[in-house]
Amino acid sequence: MLRYLIGIGLPFLGVIGALPWVAAQQDRYVFGVPFIYAWIFAWFLLTSGCLFICWRCFDRHRYANEN
Repeated sequence: MLRYLIGIGLPFLGVIGALPWVAAQQDRYVFGVPFIYAWIFAWFLLTSGCLFICWRCFDRHRYANEN
């Protein structure tokens, strides 16, 4: 259950759950890019990181025995 929370739940909350808060930050820019676009792009990378953590902590041992 924890792997689903990390791999799916955390990115979902980061993108969809925080979107109203992020959309309210209309006057902020990150490196010349509006904050909402920087937020979404950052979650592309963070989602990959969450999936890597899930694989490293939960699924890596499953595939190690197949070799």
